[in-house]
Amino acid sequence: MDSKKLDLNLLATLEALLAERNVTKAAARLHLSQPAVSAQLNRLRLLFDDPLLIPAHRGMTPTAKAIELLGPVREALNQLRSTLASHADFDPVQARMSLSIACTDYLQAVAVIPLVKALRQLAPGIRVGICHLSPELLAAQMERGDVDLALISPEIAPPNLHTRHLCDERYVLIGRRDHPRLSDAVTLAEYASFEHVVVSLSGGGFVTPVDEVLARFGYTRNVVLSAASFLLVPEIIAQSDFVALVPERLVRAQTDRLKLVSVFPPVEDFTVSMVWHERNHGHPGHRWLRETMKSLFSEP
Repeated sequence: MDSKKLDLNLLATLEALLAERNVTKAAARLHLSQPAVSAQLNRLRLLFDDPLLIPAHRGMTPTAKAIELLGPVREALNQLRSTLASHADFDPVQARMSLSIACTDYLQAVAVIPLVKALRQLAPGIRVGICHLSPELLAAQMERGDVDLALISPEIAPPNLHTRHLCDERYVLIGRRDHPRLSDAVTLAEYASFEHVVVSLSGGGFVTPVDEVLARFGYTRNVVLSAASFLLVPEIIAQSDFVALVPERLVRAQTDRLKLVSVFPPVEDFTVSMVWHERNHGHPGHRWLRETMKSLFSEP
């Protein structure tokens, strides 16, 4: 390979093509036209003397040479991005950038919405995109740059990502205000005997980690409803004799409106952290955004 013909833009195009395996999608990612990306792919093929990507039934398939190149190319580009970012001044008022955050619907309500409201005052040129949190996909999404920041319990966060504590959260057991059985002191046996609503983010599941803990003590919950979203649960509870275990921040502002009561059940609290990839670690804009998110949770 003649290194004199090397163009950093070509390497960025190669990274996008190998991530998307589709010329149209890579062009959208790079904000280039499809013909421009096709021309750059032809130059890359000449440069590496390899087809790199070959047509497949859906999209394109990388060659063995392309797969071999992906790691070194991505590492080199990330080092270059980090170096350039660390020497750049960041002015939030003048900044123009987008941030992709992966989190559950509960954290969209209690974390991302306050962040977006703060950005309208502090950095009106920053846009935020929210995507559903899929822990099993998160490492790959961050490596590709599809997700910039994730809010997640550290116990289920993928390894090799940067992590920072965001907040300690506790569960509360909620029921309607005139619930016939719910009281301030709930034993483990009483807790298990209620009719429960649970949240299954993947959809339709009736077992959560809480059930695994209960099983160790010989108890089984009576789960009567599995919801796909935390946001629906308070409304459901307000209209039934069901109970639900939900994060306290989620219902703090809804208790009076929906006439709910909440008690502290005999279950453990949990922690929420921010996680991000090395590619964004040194970027001054992303550092500022992480600090802003943290400061929102430091307020009373």
